[in-house]
Amino acid sequence: MITVIDGMGGGLGVKIVSELKKRYASQIKILALGTNSTATAAMKKAGADFAATGENPVVVNCKKATLILGPIAIITPDGLMGEITPRMAEAITLSDAKKILLPSDRCNIDVVSTPRLLNMTELIKELVDRVGEELV
Repeated sequence: MITVIDGMGGGLGVKIVSELKKRYASQIKILALGTNSTATAAMKKAGADFAATGENPVVVNCKKATLILGPIAIITPDGLMGEITPRMAEAITLSDAKKILLPSDRCNIDVVSTPRLLNMTELIKELVDRVGEELV
């Protein structure tokens, strides 16, 4: 199961879910986990097969995930404007799932290997390409 985690308005999660569904619809099932109901509803509307909201669904479902996708802030306690609880960050980080995370300067983490010239659209394309590599 591919798990997409996002918060706030779910905009990044929506882009991830819709691009994955465009490219791999017949091969994948997506679980959208939102830190709030707005993010969850947006990702569900974008094509996620399953969806849940809040801390406990994140903690429980990270144990079952094979891939976890989202912004790098999901592994940071108090990330995403404080929406990622320490318990969520720990569950995501300790999950055996492979994590493919998008860099973001919103959480004060600057990933040196990330070319600054890539915009979020290009980064999402790279994320979707890497999911394809995992599906092989």
